[in-house]
Amino acid sequence: MTEQVRHLLRDSKAVRWTALMLVSLTMLAAYFFVDMIAPLQKLLEINYKWDPETYGFFSGSEYMLNVLGFLILSGIILDKMGIRFTAMTATITMLSGGLIKLYGLTAYFNAGGFGFDFFNSFWTGMPASAKLAALGYAIFGIGVEMCGITVSKAIVKWFKGKELALAMGMEMATARMGASIAFFFSATMAGYSETVVDGKTLIGGNVLNSVWVGVAFLSIGFLTMLVYTFMDSRLDKQLGQEAIEGGSDEFHIKDLGKIFTNPGFLAISALCVLFYSGVFPFLKYAVNMMQNKLNVSAEVGGIISGLLPVGTILLTPLIGNYYDRKGKGATMLIIGAVLLMIAHLSFALAPLTMFLAIASIIVLGISFSLVPASLWPSIPKIVEDRYLGSAYAVIFWIQNIGLMLFPWLIGVILNAVNPGVAEKIAKGEQATYNYTIPMLVFAALGLSAVLLGFFLKMIDRKKGYGLEKPNRA
Repeated sequence: MTEQVRHLLRDSKAVRWTALMLVSLTMLAAYFFVDMIAPLQKLLEINYKWDPETYGFFSGSEYMLNVLGFLILSGIILDKMGIRFTAMTATITMLSGGLIKLYGLTAYFNAGGFGFDFFNSFWTGMPASAKLAALGYAIFGIGVEMCGITVSKAIVKWFKGKELALAMGMEMATARMGASIAFFFSATMAGYSETVVDGKTLIGGNVLNSVWVGVAFLSIGFLTMLVYTFMDSRLDKQLGQEAIEGGSDEFHIKDLGKIFTNPGFLAISALCVLFYSGVFPFLKYAVNMMQNKLNVSAEVGGIISGLLPVGTILLTPLIGNYYDRKGKGATMLIIGAVLLMIAHLSFALAPLTMFLAIASIIVLGISFSLVPASLWPSIPKIVEDRYLGSAYAVIFWIQNIGLMLFPWLIGVILNAVNPGVAEKIAKGEQATYNYTIPMLVFAALGLSAVLLGFFLKMIDRKKGYGLEKPNRA
């Protein structure tokens, strides 16, 4: 008797790509919220008295609670409770943190509203608005990283053995569209304007306008993830028998030890933190750097900086598709790290022109396509499926350490090499920051990532992970 072939939901190309679209839209909303403040650094200095160190602390606060252990907890929750529970928990957490951040920037709170006295009573060198906004951003950060690892595991669930790297590339491309929208339009949403009167620069605009849009995006992201959970539930019902048979492979806490003793995983995690610390913290300062080096408006600086995620929208899926079909994952990691170093050296040492700024951003965008498109699909080759969620959580946790520290570190360096500039800007006087040293720090991260890339390639040859081999069978 001929055995009947079972067709699962994920066997339908239309259904699995619909599932991908839904989770990707949630990440688009999250990425918009992450970067919507970046083009408004100068407005924060004027209206809220946030100097670069304050702004750097706030920017890094997104990752603070994750570094303290919440991300590892998120991975354990994902492996224990499943994709649907974790996805809804993540989106609710993102929205809650977003609302707290919004409240911290309102005129009501800053005029002495509920909670102001408490947040103004400690660490008096930091504005109360920054402290409450940072708390909200940190809570949002728990949600966005939890959502990130959940989406990664969901994509593996729907696409393993099929177009895995392409699907991950498409998700990253869609998410970065949110970052591009933020860089292109956040200053316009805020009504940002600069007018020089009697030698003083008058800055106009309202940061809250952009934050309100960000909260609206997060609400939409919650709804798209809710729709996805119904699809995930139907797939799980089809996989019910396989899940019962595979119960012996359930994740256990002790499996974390296997993750931390895996040399390939440790190498790729270290490369990940170096590379991402050279991109995301840079984007927090990119618009302000363009304003200071090119003497352009926040809108123009945002457009230039926004070209980075735009380029990745086009390239990341293509590179992911190449990895699926041809392999060369470790090689692409090395090339991406080299391009990261070149781009930051251009910002640091070359006389910056509009053409060079755009060219350097494009090079950085190519780098930011090569590395993620080859890095994330490589994790399932290095670790077992049963603790894949925790593996993603650990690598995100290690990454978050750098993403928390480097925005603050760059802010400290920027203050240190530009004494008195923040005070002048806060008074409305014309002054510029020298970004040479911060850009050299970013370039050094690129160099370190190149060296680690060669080390990872050596481990791959020894252990036989197959990072240079195609993903598709």
